[in-house]
Amino acid sequence: MLSSSPRIHKTIPEEYRPIAEALFPSAGFQPEQGPSIEAAKAFAGILGIATDYTRLLTGADTLPVEQREHYALPHFLTHFQNNLDLLIQKTWVEKADEGYKERLQDRIPPFIATIEQGQYQEALADFSRILEELAYLFFGSQSYKEDFTEYTFRIDTQMGLFWWYGGQIGSLQQLNQDRPVDPECLRAILLIGLCYLTNF
Repeated sequence: MLSSSPRIHKTIPEEYRPIAEALFPSAGFQPEQGPSIEAAKAFAGILGIATDYTRLLTGADTLPVEQREHYALPHFLTHFQNNLDLLIQKTWVEKADEGYKERLQDRIPPFIATIEQGQYQEALADFSRILEELAYLFFGSQSYKEDFTEYTFRIDTQMGLFWWYGGQIGSLQQLNQDRPVDPECLRAILLIGLCYLTNF
Protein backbone atom coordinates (compact mmCIF):
# COMPACT_ATOMS: atom_id res chain seq x y z
CA MET A 1 0.00 0.00 0.00
CA LEU A 2 1.37 3.40 -0.94
CA SER A 3 2.26 5.23 2.24
CA SER A 4 0.92 8.65 3.17
CA SER A 5 2.54 8.98 6.61
CA PRO A 6 3.88 12.42 7.59
CA ARG A 7 7.31 10.80 8.05
CA ILE A 8 7.45 10.31 4.28
CA HIS A 9 7.48 14.09 3.77
CA LYS A 10 10.97 14.20 5.31
CA THR A 11 12.19 11.97 2.47
CA ILE A 12 11.41 14.65 -0.12
CA PRO A 13 14.56 16.58 -1.06
CA GLU A 14 14.62 19.99 0.58
CA GLU A 15 14.41 21.94 -2.69
CA TYR A 16 11.10 20.23 -3.59
CA ARG A 17 9.53 20.05 -0.16
CA PRO A 18 7.79 23.48 -0.14
CA ILE A 19 6.06 22.72 -3.44
CA ALA A 20 5.06 19.22 -2.31
CA GLU A 21 3.85 20.57 1.05
CA ALA A 22 1.73 23.17 -0.73
CA LEU A 23 -0.08 20.37 -2.55
CA PHE A 24 -0.38 17.95 0.37
CA PRO A 25 0.65 19.43 3.75
CA SER A 26 2.40 16.94 6.05
CA ALA A 27 0.12 17.96 8.93
CA GLY A 28 -2.97 17.58 6.75
CA PHE A 29 -5.28 20.26 5.50
CA GLN A 30 -6.28 22.83 8.09
CA PRO A 31 -9.92 23.96 8.52
CA GLU A 32 -11.06 26.07 5.59
CA GLN A 33 -8.02 24.92 3.63
CA GLY A 34 -7.91 22.53 0.73
CA PRO A 35 -5.84 21.72 -2.30
CA SER A 36 -5.34 24.40 -4.90
CA ILE A 37 -4.93 24.39 -8.65
CA GLU A 38 -1.84 26.61 -8.32
CA ALA A 39 -0.20 24.04 -6.03
CA ALA A 40 -1.04 21.30 -8.53
CA LYS A 41 0.55 23.32 -11.36
CA ALA A 42 3.71 23.87 -9.34
CA PHE A 43 3.93 20.17 -8.50
CA ALA A 44 3.51 19.25 -12.16
CA GLY A 45 6.48 21.51 -12.80
CA ILE A 46 8.80 19.59 -10.49
CA LEU A 47 7.64 16.33 -12.08
CA GLY A 48 8.81 17.66 -15.43
CA ILE A 49 5.37 17.63 -17.06
CA ALA A 50 4.47 21.32 -16.80
CA THR A 51 3.94 22.06 -20.50
CA ASP A 52 1.62 19.15 -21.30
CA TYR A 53 -0.08 19.44 -17.93
CA THR A 54 -0.87 23.15 -18.35
CA ARG A 55 -2.26 22.56 -21.83
CA LEU A 56 -4.53 19.80 -20.55
CA LEU A 57 -5.59 21.78 -17.52
CA THR A 58 -6.52 24.92 -19.43
CA GLY A 59 -8.32 23.03 -22.16
CA ALA A 60 -7.83 22.55 -25.85
CA ASP A 61 -9.90 25.61 -26.80
CA THR A 62 -7.11 27.94 -25.69
CA LEU A 63 -4.53 26.31 -27.99
CA PRO A 64 -3.68 26.89 -31.64
CA VAL A 65 -6.01 24.94 -33.94
CA GLU A 66 -3.31 22.42 -34.96
CA GLN A 67 -2.75 21.40 -31.30
CA ARG A 68 -6.36 21.20 -30.15
CA GLU A 69 -7.07 17.58 -31.01
CA HIS A 70 -3.89 16.36 -29.32
CA TYR A 71 -4.74 18.09 -26.04
CA ALA A 72 -8.50 17.46 -26.07
CA LEU A 73 -9.40 15.27 -23.09
CA PRO A 74 -10.82 12.32 -25.08
CA HIS A 75 -7.69 12.13 -27.23
CA PHE A 76 -5.46 12.45 -24.17
CA LEU A 77 -7.33 9.70 -22.29
CA THR A 78 -6.92 7.36 -25.28
CA HIS A 79 -3.21 8.12 -25.30
CA PHE A 80 -3.07 7.56 -21.51
CA GLN A 81 -4.80 4.18 -21.81
CA ASN A 82 -2.56 3.05 -24.66
CA ASN A 83 0.59 4.05 -22.77
CA LEU A 84 -0.58 2.44 -19.53
CA ASP A 85 -1.49 -0.77 -21.39
CA LEU A 86 1.98 -0.79 -22.89
CA LEU A 87 3.60 -0.26 -19.48
CA ILE A 88 1.56 -3.07 -17.97
CA GLN A 89 2.26 -5.47 -20.85
CA LYS A 90 6.00 -4.81 -20.75
CA THR A 91 6.21 -5.43 -17.02
CA TRP A 92 7.86 -8.74 -16.27
CA VAL A 93 6.06 -10.78 -13.61
CA GLU A 94 6.02 -14.36 -12.42
CA LYS A 95 3.67 -16.58 -14.41
CA ALA A 96 1.32 -16.71 -11.43
CA ASP A 97 0.92 -12.91 -11.62
CA GLU A 98 -0.01 -12.74 -15.32
CA GLY A 99 -3.71 -12.65 -14.38
CA TYR A 100 -2.93 -9.69 -12.12
CA LYS A 101 -1.80 -7.71 -15.18
CA GLU A 102 -4.99 -8.56 -17.06
CA ARG A 103 -7.20 -7.53 -14.14
CA LEU A 104 -5.39 -4.21 -13.90
CA GLN A 105 -5.86 -3.59 -17.63
CA ASP A 106 -9.57 -4.38 -17.23
CA ARG A 107 -9.85 -1.63 -14.60
CA ILE A 108 -8.67 1.11 -16.94
CA PRO A 109 -11.75 1.53 -19.23
CA PRO A 110 -14.20 1.99 -16.32
CA PHE A 111 -11.72 4.40 -14.72
CA ILE A 112 -11.59 6.46 -17.91
CA ALA A 113 -15.39 6.44 -18.15
CA THR A 114 -15.55 7.86 -14.62
CA ILE A 115 -13.22 10.70 -15.65
CA GLU A 116 -15.26 11.43 -18.78
CA GLN A 117 -18.38 11.69 -16.61
CA GLY A 118 -16.63 14.32 -14.48
CA GLN A 119 -16.73 12.18 -11.31
CA TYR A 120 -13.29 13.24 -10.15
CA GLN A 121 -13.62 12.20 -6.51
CA GLU A 122 -14.50 8.66 -7.54
CA ALA A 123 -11.82 8.71 -10.24
CA LEU A 124 -9.16 9.70 -7.68
CA ALA A 125 -10.20 6.81 -5.44
CA ASP A 126 -9.96 4.44 -8.42
CA PHE A 127 -6.63 5.94 -9.45
CA SER A 128 -5.21 5.41 -5.97
CA ARG A 129 -6.01 1.69 -6.24
CA ILE A 130 -4.65 1.51 -9.79
CA LEU A 131 -1.39 3.08 -8.63
CA GLU A 132 -1.06 0.54 -5.81
CA GLU A 133 -1.47 -2.29 -8.30
CA LEU A 134 0.89 -0.65 -10.78
CA ALA A 135 3.51 -0.20 -8.05
CA TYR A 136 3.29 -3.93 -7.33
CA LEU A 137 3.82 -4.75 -11.01
CA PHE A 138 6.82 -2.41 -11.22
CA PHE A 139 8.44 -3.12 -7.88
CA GLY A 140 6.99 -6.40 -6.60
CA SER A 141 6.74 -6.91 -2.84
CA GLN A 142 8.92 -3.83 -2.27
CA SER A 143 5.80 -1.74 -3.01
CA TYR A 144 4.17 -3.09 0.17
CA LYS A 145 7.04 -2.09 2.44
CA GLU A 146 6.86 0.95 4.67
CA ASP A 147 9.95 2.46 3.06
CA PHE A 148 8.66 2.11 -0.51
CA THR A 149 8.54 5.86 -1.18
CA GLU A 150 12.07 6.32 0.18
CA TYR A 151 13.13 3.46 -2.07
CA THR A 152 11.72 5.19 -5.17
CA PHE A 153 13.46 8.44 -4.24
CA ARG A 154 16.76 6.56 -4.19
CA ILE A 155 16.08 5.41 -7.76
CA ASP A 156 15.07 8.81 -9.14
CA THR A 157 13.80 12.03 -7.56
CA GLN A 158 10.91 12.59 -9.98
CA MET A 159 9.87 8.96 -9.65
CA GLY A 160 9.94 9.35 -5.87
CA LEU A 161 7.81 12.48 -6.09
CA PHE A 162 5.32 10.66 -8.28
CA TRP A 163 4.93 7.70 -5.90
CA TRP A 164 4.75 10.12 -2.96
CA TYR A 165 1.88 11.87 -4.78
CA GLY A 166 0.25 8.45 -5.29
CA GLY A 167 0.35 7.85 -1.55
CA GLN A 168 -1.16 11.26 -0.80
CA ILE A 169 -4.22 11.31 -3.07
CA GLY A 170 -6.09 9.03 -0.68
CA SER A 171 -6.12 11.90 1.84
CA LEU A 172 -8.57 13.71 -0.44
CA GLN A 173 -11.22 11.08 0.35
CA GLN A 174 -11.29 12.05 4.02
CA LEU A 175 -11.05 15.74 3.22
CA ASN A 176 -14.05 15.51 0.88
CA GLN A 177 -16.08 13.73 3.60
CA ASP A 178 -15.34 16.61 5.98
CA ARG A 179 -16.13 19.34 3.45
CA PRO A 180 -16.66 19.33 -0.32
CA VAL A 181 -13.54 19.89 -2.40
CA ASP A 182 -13.81 21.96 -5.57
CA PRO A 183 -14.19 19.47 -8.45
CA GLU A 184 -11.79 21.52 -10.57
CA CYS A 185 -9.10 21.09 -7.90
CA LEU A 186 -9.75 17.35 -7.87
CA ARG A 187 -9.47 17.31 -11.65
CA ALA A 188 -6.20 19.26 -11.47
CA ILE A 189 -4.73 16.78 -8.98
CA LEU A 190 -5.90 13.79 -11.01
CA LEU A 191 -4.38 15.20 -14.22
CA ILE A 192 -0.95 15.26 -12.56
CA GLY A 193 -0.85 11.48 -12.33
CA LEU A 194 -2.45 10.89 -15.70
CA CYS A 195 -0.03 13.23 -17.43
CA TYR A 196 3.00 11.74 -15.68
CA LEU A 197 2.09 8.17 -16.66
CA THR A 198 1.26 9.22 -20.21
CA ASN A 199 4.74 10.68 -20.52
CA PHE A 200 6.50 7.89 -18.56
